[in-house]
Amino acid sequence: MAAPARYRGNVTGIGRNELRAISAAVRAVAVHLSVRDVLRTILVSARELVGARYAALGLPDETGGFTEFLADGVTPEEWAAIGPLPRQHGLLGAMLTDPNPVRVDDIREHSSFGWWPSAHPELDTFLGMPVTDGDEILGEIFVANKLAPGGFTEQDEELLGLLADHAAIALVNARLHERERELSIIRERTRIARELHDSVTQKLFSLRLTAEAAVEVARRDPARVRPMLRVVGDLAAEVTDELRSAVVGLLPPDLAGDGLDVAIGKQADLLNRVLDIDIVFHAEPLPRLTEAREEAVYRISQEALHNALRHAAAGRIEVDLAADERNVVLEVRDDGVGFDPADAHTRRLGLVSMRERARSAGGRLRVSSGSAGGIGGTVGTTVRLEVPRGG
Repeated sequence: MAAPARYRGNVTGIGRNELRAISAAVRAVAVHLSVRDVLRTILVSARELVGARYAALGLPDETGGFTEFLADGVTPEEWAAIGPLPRQHGLLGAMLTDPNPVRVDDIREHSSFGWWPSAHPELDTFLGMPVTDGDEILGEIFVANKLAPGGFTEQDEELLGLLADHAAIALVNARLHERERELSIIRERTRIARELHDSVTQKLFSLRLTAEAAVEVARRDPARVRPMLRVVGDLAAEVTDELRSAVVGLLPPDLAGDGLDVAIGKQADLLNRVLDIDIVFHAEPLPRLTEAREEAVYRISQEALHNALRHAAAGRIEVDLAADERNVVLEVRDDGVGFDPADAHTRRLGLVSMRERARSAGGRLRVSSGSAGGIGGTVGTTVRLEVPRGG
């Protein structure tokens, strides 16, 4: 997205500190921080850039309030004493309807000024800028109480406009990302619904008919029921396999939004709810990885879970996600039957693709199985992945 047309560039007379503040805001938009972190960086940069005592940034909601309202220059104790988030009244409300900047020597003399709570700091000089995308006002950013005498200048206004444009870029990108995420969820639900209709629904129908027939036969000829019950068991197992394949085959979630720990935790929780097996997930605080590395870790966890569920006959699976000084570490352990990792037939278990994913992410994959290979030294399997933290 190109920056809104308000900023024309060529801000003259800015020094090293000002360039550093602008650079911080540009980097915040460029890297994949959360939107709140980006806006916080822009807000801090704005206050430092124009030399103000206070700065704030608000994103309106549809009920006359703000979904997000950030402030800089106010201590947590002062913020708590001020009270609830402001509403869209007075000058804050006017800036959400007028795309023009507001620059005054005393905010209390502005025609739209209303009031502020008793614990609110006293404001005097004021410079406010709507955050816009085309004709749409997405929010507002303002600074108050210029530290140097003379009030805010035209250059301050241009600099604040530049940062407001970066805030708009971050907000529009976040909106587009959320829409793409929603479309991905819809596509995935459609895929699962189609697979369930094509396979699981038919098997469930056969299962129901066979069970009803077994009830009728049991009244007349109990000896004939046993093979029919075996068919019921086989159909039930096939339905379980189909459900497992549909769930394990889910597309990666929004890793950038959710984070790796949340995404893998959701996967484990979903499997726990639809399958008769004990899956225990534990995660420690993690650094953010590159997008490619996060997807590699997620896909390998998915494949390791798939193998444990489909081939290990496990009753319990443990998934651990942690970080040390150099790596993010994933371990998937089960108490199943185990296998020989050196045996050629195990290539079908996806070990080759898992190792390739690990290598492409700059990491290392180790698989131990058999005696003392599983949970607590049991016969089973442990998949351990180490991926570097840094770039």
